Amino acid sequence: MSLARYCLLVLLCVPSMAAAQQADIAFGAETQDTDQPVEVTADALSVDQESGHAVFSGNVLAAQGEMKLSADRVLVVYSADQARIARLEASGGVTLVSGSDAAEAQSADYDIDAGEIVMRGDVVLLQGDNVLNAQNMTVDLNTGTARMDGRVRTIMAPGD
Repeated sequence: MSLARYCLLVLLCVPSMAAAQQADIAFGAETQDTDQPVEVTADALSVDQESGHAVFSGNVLAAQGEMKLSADRVLVVYSADQARIARLEASGGVTLVSGSDAAEAQSADYDIDAGEIVMRGDVVLLQGDNVLNAQNMTVDLNTGTARMDGRVRTIMAPGD
């Protein structure tokens, strides 16, 4: 097939590929158990007793089971009774790894009770040789799926 015909075929398929990206895609090796403990390590920690928030900064790594989230800064928001972590808000060079999938973004919010991570700002999702880009990605840890939106672009490796 000539290069011109290949380019034309790709251009004709782009609208359907973009529409398909609005559907759920698999993310991670399996569903995530959000009841597992969250381990956080960082260069520094500051705690605000009044608000019940903790801020981890510098080389932050938060791990829960097989899932790992790294960022420059992570704000930990505790439940109203201060008994458990309710939410993590990550910013600055955010990377989320689950199984063989990895995603990068400018920020991410992890609602532990809902089992949902929302990544925002120039999201790049790597799945094997495939690369997907969008402005936002919502990961449902209960189902192991993700939804990308905001000018979705994909580069798919051809099959063998």
